[in-house]
Amino acid sequence: MAYVEAYESGVSFRRFLEEVRATPELWRALARRTTVGEEYLDRVRRSEGPWRLLVLADDWCGDAVNSLPVIARLVEAHPEAELRIVPRDAFPEIRDRHLTNGARSIPIAILLDSEGKVRGSWGPRPAELQAWFERELRGLPGRERYPALRRWYARDRGATTAREVAELFERGARPPDAGTSPS
Repeated sequence: MAYVEAYESGVSFRRFLEEVRATPELWRALARRTTVGEEYLDRVRRSEGPWRLLVLADDWCGDAVNSLPVIARLVEAHPEAELRIVPRDAFPEIRDRHLTNGARSIPIAILLDSEGKVRGSWGPRPAELQAWFERELRGLPGRERYPALRRWYARDRGATTAREVAELFERGARPPDAGTSPS
């Protein structure tokens, strides 16, 4: 699999923000205002690295605009972690290994160890929100669905994303034979 190649071709969050074309004001505002609770930052810091976090995302994605700033803050907290973002369709073989119920949903964060092995993944949105989406929102027209998603993210303020991505780092830090398998 081309995970290392994809990672090396990716851009930092700062560069991604510089290149945003869809809703740049929203992206920059959320990137400036996003804070992450110290408990989640500490949990990420304690996960022994080094880590490479590869994120499949595009600037048009509402879930990405709400999740990427949180993910970036978490990665910044770890002295041996780096984040790289690639467009969803740039590496179809990777994208298609990380489908959500058969869909090419994003963002997808893929945790790679120092050897480029996948140690886990997260996305496209917090599990609670994804379950609600599947249960109640999927069938709604976009004009109803997207405001509901935005309200959920606004109320949550990134806390659930921070917790779940911190858990991704914790799971990734466990030895492969510790009874866990990468998700």
